[in-house]
Amino acid sequence: MAADLRELVAYCDGLLDIDAVVDFSPNGLQVEGTHRVQRIVSGVTACQALLDEAVAAEADLVLVHHGYFWKGEDSVLAGMKGRRIATLMGSHMSLVAYHLPLDRHPDVGNNAELARVLGVAPEAGFGELGGTAIGLGGGLGADEDPDDFRRRVEETLSTRALHVSGPQYRIRRVAICSGGAPDLIGEAAAAGHDLFLTGESNERVTHAARELGIHFLAAGHHATERLGVQALGQHLAERFGLRHTFVDIPNPA
Repeated sequence: MAADLRELVAYCDGLLDIDAVVDFSPNGLQVEGTHRVQRIVSGVTACQALLDEAVAAEADLVLVHHGYFWKGEDSVLAGMKGRRIATLMGSHMSLVAYHLPLDRHPDVGNNAELARVLGVAPEAGFGELGGTAIGLGGGLGADEDPDDFRRRVEETLSTRALHVSGPQYRIRRVAICSGGAPDLIGEAAAAGHDLFLTGESNERVTHAARELGIHFLAAGHHATERLGVQALGQHLAERFGLRHTFVDIPNPA
């Protein structure tokens, strides 16, 4: 089977409600290729290695979380960016990217998928960014040792997490925001969570966690953002009868 590119993108734009959030890059179609889509290759970031894998797989569409044309980025299509665009256009592959809308989606989003695999029952959004709440708060089935939760994060995501301990010996409520959102720790604490999980850390968040009385886990930007694009790609494959392959380009950050 095959799907029309414009129909596919319009469906994704509506599903992810892309107009609900002010983002740092355009969401949806970024590079237009063939209009007949049969095979999707998905990945976290539209790096050259992912594009090369997509070419080898004879993909029609590359679906990513981190695409191109970020605010403040040089708009000249030369060097690294030029080579990436040339790879897409030379192979007639489309590039479709969803950033914050994919983080926050309640079903196929990064945060929802993290909650699912980690055993956190979603309760409410938190964390104002880009005009709307992008984080997700929820509860564990029972009080849990924070070190046990950290180990589950590391094993489930195949990562190593930085842990700043809070005062609680047991945790119950967990806030999640994938990627680089350490500065949402204040909102996570204010909403009554015992632990905040995100991808990246920074110098000031350690002090904030200690003073706000909340456990903090940074499990890696890439590691916390692998699940949403897989879920979206699989959803599209099932809905439109397409072939979908997720390609993980290793990234320790």
